[in-house]
Amino acid sequence: YAMLLSLIFLIVLVAAVVGFVFRHEIKTNFESNLNLALRHYNVTADRHSEAVDTIQRTLHCCGVQNYSDWEKTEYFTQSGIPRSCCKSQDDCLEEDLKDPSKAKLKVFVDGCFFLVTSTMESKMSVVAGISFGIACFQLIGIILACCLSQYITNNQYEMV
Repeated sequence: YAMLLSLIFLIVLVAAVVGFVFRHEIKTNFESNLNLALRHYNVTADRHSEAVDTIQRTLHCCGVQNYSDWEKTEYFTQSGIPRSCCKSQDDCLEEDLKDPSKAKLKVFVDGCFFLVTSTMESKMSVVAGISFGIACFQLIGIILACCLSQYITNNQYEMV
C-alpha cells in the first residue's frame, strides 16, 4: 500500500513539475489552437465553435488578441463577428457585426487569450494549495503504512 501511494505521489509530483516547466509551451499551444478554432469557426454546432462561443460569452471577450481577429476569418466575410461577442444580444444586428467600426461599439473589444491565461494564473494559487494539502495527506498515509508494515513484520500484532 505504501508503495502504491508513493507511486501515485511521484506521478503527481512529476506532472506538477512538467506543467510548471512547460507552462509557456502550454500558453503558446493554447493560443495557436484558439487561432485555429477561429479560422475554422462555423455556425454548425461543432465542439470547437461551441467552445469559442462559451469562452467569449463567459469571459466577455472577443477574438484571440482582440475583436479584429475575426476580420481575418472566412466566417467574418459571410456573417461578421459572432453574436457570442455581443455586449447585449438585443442590440446586436448582423449589419453592425459586418462593419468593424460599428462592431467596436457593440462587441467586447478585449481578446480572450489574455483573459483565459490571467484567469488560469489567478486560480493557480488555489490549485497549488489544494494540491499541497493532498500531497501532505499522501505523505502521512505513506508514513503510517510503513509504520504498520514495520509493526506487522516485528510480530507485534497477533495473527488471527
